[in-house]
Amino acid sequence: MLEVRNVSKRFGAHQANAGVSISARPGRIFGLLGPNGAGKTTLIRMITNIIEPDEGEIFLDNAPVGELAQERIGYLPEERGLYKKLSVGDQLAYFARLKGMSNADSKARISEWLHKLDADGWETKKVQELSKGMQQKVQFISTVVHNPRLVILDEPFSGLDPVNAQLLINAVQELRKADTTILLSTHQMEQVEKLCDDIALINRGRVVLADTLQGIKSMHRSDRVVIEFDSATSSLPAIDGVSIISTTEHRAELQLTDPSVSPNSLLQSLIPHVSITKFEVTEPTLHEIFVKTVTGQDAV
Repeated sequence: MLEVRNVSKRFGAHQANAGVSISARPGRIFGLLGPNGAGKTTLIRMITNIIEPDEGEIFLDNAPVGELAQERIGYLPEERGLYKKLSVGDQLAYFARLKGMSNADSKARISEWLHKLDADGWETKKVQELSKGMQQKVQFISTVVHNPRLVILDEPFSGLDPVNAQLLINAVQELRKADTTILLSTHQMEQVEKLCDDIALINRGRVVLADTLQGIKSMHRSDRVVIEFDSATSSLPAIDGVSIISTTEHRAELQLTDPSVSPNSLLQSLIPHVSITKFEVTEPTLHEIFVKTVTGQDAV
């Protein structure tokens, strides 16, 4: 389990993190979100012991993170870094040895992960011969080859085509099933909605939103309704407190602009006028919640 307790970090006059507290549990994927410059990378670098916090504490499995914790952490940074003239096999073996693995163990694990990511036979290829997406898969393997307890992934799907992105998603889900603690930092909100169990949104170095994915969505009242109807026998009436976002011959998206108007009352108002075939209250997307929260914070 990862626990970050009231961590702060300042660089000169810039407050990168201010009293940040989060906790990520085994067998769950924790989404670390925020706009550029929010302080995510600084926080990750403190978790991985690259830099130390000015205040606060960080624990992994109830022990302070430090040099000895490196063998239990796998970190895929946004800035990729591979030795281009080394073969894939030699490179992965080198990273595995840095994490304390024996040659025999690392060889077996490397072969296993190359197979999982559809990269059989890459051992003798030099990195400079690989495409950007292929290099990304190699770096992912270097991150997880030593079977870490905590895996930190910073924009892992950036630049991948849909097929290879799905391979990586499958790998991340397999790590979750193996009770690994996973910290995922990405701007791809659709991936967060598919993968993450828990979320923290950081803005201006502070946590401004933190809960389970479903908990966060439930905190934001849904004010949009999609209806489908038989236009041959009905017409859409004007209703106070309701605006039409879009409409076609058989479908309309409505927004509840008056808090006193509920989806139930809207349905009751529509029934006498519209032959409804579908009525759906839509959840706000994580993208919408992200933008609303960040812009609201920035306006303060």
